[in-house]
Amino acid sequence: MIENTLAKIEEKIQTVTSIPDENKGELLNLLSTLKEEIQTLSETESERAESITGFTQVSTHEATRLEKNQRLLQLSLDGLASSVQGFETSHPRLVESVNAICQTLANIGI
Repeated sequence: MIENTLAKIEEKIQTVTSIPDENKGELLNLLSTLKEEIQTLSETESERAESITGFTQVSTHEATRLEKNQRLLQLSLDGLASSVQGFETSHPRLVESVNAICQTLANIGI
């Protein structure tokens, strides 16, 4: 399920027209890092890994909508950021990549 969701996110980023190409490349690189970290996390914390993946999907959707809703985007980004709280020590790369995804999506959503 997690791999399927991440594949859908990747496809969405690649095909959406509302994101500039430079942002697409950045998001795809961040998503690649996130995939690696989620794979590792899912071995021990599968429910948390699913939450992070789900919030990533919702945040990507909100940031790439043609008719953006800033409130929904912010709520989804807050959920995504909250989903990695507590992993700063055990999975710092995961937290770093999620924070970078949040920032990039927030910038796109402006």
